[in-house]
Amino acid sequence: MLKMMTFFQGLPGQHTVPGTLDFPRSPPKLPSTSEAESEASMSEASSEDPVPPLEAGVAPDQEEEEAAKKKKKKKKGLATMFSIFTKGKKKKKEKGQPSSAEPEAQLEARPGPGPLPTVEELKAALERGQLEAARELLLLERELAAAAAAGAGAEELVRRQSKVEALYALLRAQVLGLLRRPLEAAPARLRQALAVVAEQEREDRRAAVEGPGPALAPTRPRGWLQLWRRGVAAAAAERLGSWPAAEGRTEAESAFLHMGRTMKEDLEAVVERLKPLFPAEFDVVATYARSYHEHFADHLSTMAQFELCERDTYLLLLWVQNLYPNDILNSAKLAEELRAVSLGRLLPPEQIRLLEVNFLFNEVASVKNLMARALELESQRWVQDVAPQRLIGRCHSELAIDIIQIVSQGQTKAENITPDLGVQIKQMLLEELTVLLRSYQCAFDEFLERGKPLRNYRANVMANINNCLSFRTTMEQKWQISQESRSHLLNPLSELKVHGYDVLLQSLFVDLKPLFKRFTQTRWAAPVETLEEIVATVGERLPEFSELQDCFREELMEAVHLHLVKEYIIRLSKRRLVLKTAEQQQQLAKHILENASVIQRFCTENGSSATWLHPALPTIAEIIRLQDPSAIKLEVATYATWYPDFSKGHLNAILAIKGNLSSSEAKSIRNILDINTGAQEPSRSLFSLIKVG
Repeated sequence: MLKMMTFFQGLPGQHTVPGTLDFPRSPPKLPSTSEAESEASMSEASSEDPVPPLEAGVAPDQEEEEAAKKKKKKKKGLATMFSIFTKGKKKKKEKGQPSSAEPEAQLEARPGPGPLPTVEELKAALERGQLEAARELLLLERELAAAAAAGAGAEELVRRQSKVEALYALLRAQVLGLLRRPLEAAPARLRQALAVVAEQEREDRRAAVEGPGPALAPTRPRGWLQLWRRGVAAAAAERLGSWPAAEGRTEAESAFLHMGRTMKEDLEAVVERLKPLFPAEFDVVATYARSYHEHFADHLSTMAQFELCERDTYLLLLWVQNLYPNDILNSAKLAEELRAVSLGRLLPPEQIRLLEVNFLFNEVASVKNLMARALELESQRWVQDVAPQRLIGRCHSELAIDIIQIVSQGQTKAENITPDLGVQIKQMLLEELTVLLRSYQCAFDEFLERGKPLRNYRANVMANINNCLSFRTTMEQKWQISQESRSHLLNPLSELKVHGYDVLLQSLFVDLKPLFKRFTQTRWAAPVETLEEIVATVGERLPEFSELQDCFREELMEAVHLHLVKEYIIRLSKRRLVLKTAEQQQQLAKHILENASVIQRFCTENGSSATWLHPALPTIAEIIRLQDPSAIKLEVATYATWYPDFSKGHLNAILAIKGNLSSSEAKSIRNILDINTGAQEPSRSLFSLIKVG
């Protein structure tokens, strides 16, 4: 990835333009070139008098008389000018205030007709920061225009216009200097500067209609309002253009954090402190907002051209799609003010979409790698015979928690950008999770096959079975996915559990096998005693499974329940018992019912909820007990609806016990299974686990 340091250090906006919002963190500003030029031109202008030249053809005595009158008027005008500048000073001095009294917010109108102050007087007033002189300067400019219209000499007009422009340069420096640091200026003084700009804008519009006259160089529009706007743009560039490095953060992250915080704080200050002072025509909130937005957008657009790392791509999208529009533009203090500004997006839609595609690709790949790594570490612990953790008396593994957290974080990151992006990544992550769970099942099966000699073998088997609960709970409660998708995801876990149960129960079932053989070896002479011994053996082994979660102990008990019923039916189907009388058949049916009751009660008390197994043995007992073929057919038909995997072979093995049943009657009963009863494929297997022949 390209280094970003040079890019960040080379941002524009390092020089201040007068007229900007200068917040306390800004560095001191240097005088601009235009201000220095203004001082130079003022030194020349201050040595001359703005009095217009005599008209051609006036007699010398008239010149003397006119000069005397002008001298008198000049003194009177100077006194008037000083009265304007010093108005209110005495009272403030009496109260201990500084000699430079704070001017009124609005420019004072001239008290009446009279000669204008000299250039020196205006220059001195402006240097003292007395913005009231702006009105006198404007009148001086208009007098110059009148002289030009009256046909004054070109050389004299140039001389006088240069003086006016030099004074305007000084006034501009004063006014825009105040607007450069508006939060530091007193409100009345700030209003005064704004009034000067507003008056200059009106004069620009008037001059645009009337024209400067052929004898004067064009000086309007002066465009001070536009200069102020440009200054705001420069302020935005300066405020957003540099940030301190932060340990633990990338350059991009530091930049986003600085620009976002600065923009929000600055715009809030504009809304709260400047908007009440600025005239509506300045549109101060929109001006600042657009300037900050444009700089933010330019910076991000340039950054997006680089080959960003995964983290920076995410941060860029997060700011563009979420934090900027929601936390800044729609924040409590700014939302109402910025609603009409229509700032738009920080990046164009096509660029955003390209970044989103890159983000999705990177994030899915990252999730895939992290999940694979978590599974690898877990399987290494199995092989190394590391004992699993115990949590509240249960064997515990962190694998499920790690996998769920990895997937959830990937989805949350996408949702933080936009809800739509969260929907897009969700399906992609679920597909990767399906692959991971299948790999998990394969790795677990390999461990079941090779890890039997290990000391912590059974504990790790139970820990991995317990893992399935966390996966299942998350999918059912937190991830809104269809039943079909959920079943597809859970299939590998279901197989993992079944294989785990088989391993845990294997030694128990081996111990039960010789006990079940007694049924046929004794020709069912003592079925009750035999079954009681079987049940006692199971009861002694159940504590071995106490470190399973409760729900899995119940499922394991269902597997035991199924095994007991299945083995019992297998022993009945061995074709070694033929009972020729109804009394014998009724006696066997009675024993089967008693045994069925014992199995059902024991398994239910120990947590089995396999109620679907309850009719399995009692119905077989009823088939053996009944003597009427029609009644037997009805019982068989009902049985086939409960257990669709009950076949003719299984039925033949049961009917073989009834030695008084003719072959034609047996065939007629078997044929009842040929009738389509509308039964579906079995959701649970019983008779498909029983081989007969």
